Order: sequence, then structure tokens, then C-alpha cells
Amino acid sequence: MTISVVTGAAGFIGSNLSKALLEQGKTVVGIDHFNDYYDPSLKRRNIESLLAYPGFKLIEADLSQFDWQPLLTDTDVVYHQAAQAGVRASWGQGFHAYTERNITATQLLLEAARQAPNLQRLVYASTSSVYGDAECFPTSEQVAPQPVSPYGITKLAAERLCFLYQRNFGVPVTALRYFTVYGPGQRPDMAFHKFFRAVLKDEEIPIYGDGQQTRDFTYISDAVAGNLAAGSVPAAVGQVFNIGGGSRVVLSEVLDTIEQIVGKPLRRRHQENAMGDARHTAADISRARTLLGYEPKVGLAEGLAQEWAWIQTLYAPVVVA
Repeated sequence: MTISVVTGAAGFIGSNLSKALLEQGKTVVGIDHFNDYYDPSLKRRNIESLLAYPGFKLIEADLSQFDWQPLLTDTDVVYHQAAQAGVRASWGQGFHAYTERNITATQLLLEAARQAPNLQRLVYASTSSVYGDAECFPTSEQVAPQPVSPYGITKLAAERLCFLYQRNFGVPVTALRYFTVYGPGQRPDMAFHKFFRAVLKDEEIPIYGDGQQTRDFTYISDAVAGNLAAGSVPAAVGQVFNIGGGSRVVLSEVLDTIEQIVGKPLRRRHQENAMGDARHTAADISRARTLLGYEPKVGLAEGLAQEWAWIQTLYAPVVVA
């Protein structure tokens, strides 16, 4: 029996990906550290539904110290979603956690993957943050990365390590550069989650800068579909792919859409630009379309409505109490 391993399985993307694999009948081993970057109880909530599947096993472990070799003996695909996330927290004293959890942990996995007898694919979760302030939009994978945050630096370093191991040792690596994934289960430090929670609590919404920055937003089910394709399509080995939502949207227009969804005006409070935030992002997904058959299916308004419905189930009882 072969298994699929998902690191960061209790996180936003990892938990949704694990569920999709289990629904396909796969045997899944999920690994998570449950660190306190955000409330671990939210991660426990994510993992609850997975534990109901007989094909799921949870390992709680710190990947920067994990012994991979026994687990990889029967593993055919690893979806490496675990990372120390967040652009703004990566400055200063917090940087050590980013080097340990993004670079060191990935290198340990890659070393073990060299000896894994049945490994068919290692899908590395990269990020659009590697592009920084890109030189052109939409941005293709051929554009030279130039990160503008320590977080982006560590994710790019780990991505480059993946391809070093692919070229030198034949580790079957694929990398996916996510563009702002959102939807039910989104981390509480991410913008849409914060916006919707502020609506429920009747608080001001902090907006960095003038609100004219643009983003390519990717709904969670589309990000999961990109992973499933990357883990199975033979042509994906040795390739890096943009995984985006297919459109570039101005933040102020997103806020207008949120107002329509929640049915009341937002209390907007502008503040200084955040260090490390790219001004614009936009994904050229041509390569993913061609090689993975990737096609984003959920538009922004529909996806935001789904996240709003989930946020209400998450916070409404607490707010009322």
C-alpha cells in the first residue's frame, strides 16, 4: 500500500488538500506541528473532520527535527504544504523561525526523498511572494524572482533547493507558486479572514496604503485542484507553476464586493504600507493550463460569499455570547 503525505495538514490548504485526497480513496498521513503562529485551536478544528476518515493518520511533529526515512518507504506522493507563513512577521527576531521551518525542514525532507524507493512526486508549496515587485504583469514563471520580504527569500531558497535535488539526485519535484489563496478555512492573519471578522465584531478594517494595490486571488478548491494535478501529471516533474485565480483585482473593488455580500458598509481605516508587501500580483497561468490542465473555476464574488458563510459559523456564536 502506498500513501500520500501532506505536511501542514492542519493548516488552511493542507487540510483541504488532505480531505480531497481522502475523498479520492487515498491513504493519507498528515503531519503538523500545531505551532502558535496562529491559534492552534483553529488547526485542531481543521483536523477534526479528517480524523473521521479511516484512511487518515495524524503525526504531530516539528519538521525541522523529523526522521523522514521510515515514513517515506511506502510513500508515493508528498505534498509539502508546511511553512512558516506571513510576510510582515518575517522581519527581525522572527526570522529564525522562517529559516528553520521553510529552509531547514525542506532540506531534511529532500535528503530523505533521495532514498525513498517508491516516491513518484514531491509537490512543494511555493508562493507568489518570490516575485516581489515583478517586472511585468501578468507574471510568468520565466520572470526573475526578486522577493521583497524575508519570508519570500526563505520560500525561494527552499524552492531552489528542491530543484537542486531534482537535477542532482532525481527527486521528482514540482513547485506551485500560490497567488493569495482564500476561502473557508483561511488563516486568521490573512486579509479576507480579518475583514469578515471585523464586520462581525463591528470593528474597523485596517487597509495598508491607498487600497489601489492589486492581487490575484485563488479560491481554495482551485489551489487544491492544482496540487492534485501536480501530484499526478508526469510532465509536472521538474517544473514550477503559477497557481492563480485568473484575474487581477484592485483591493478597493474587493472591499466594495465584500460590502455587497455582508449587506452593510465597511468601516475602513487606512494605514501605512506594510514592509514586504508587493504592490501588485497577477499570475500568468498559461503553463499550468497547458501541462496540468489547470483552470480556475470559482470567481471572486462566489468565493468571498463562501468564506463569509464559513466565517459566520466560526465566530458568530462567540460574538453573540
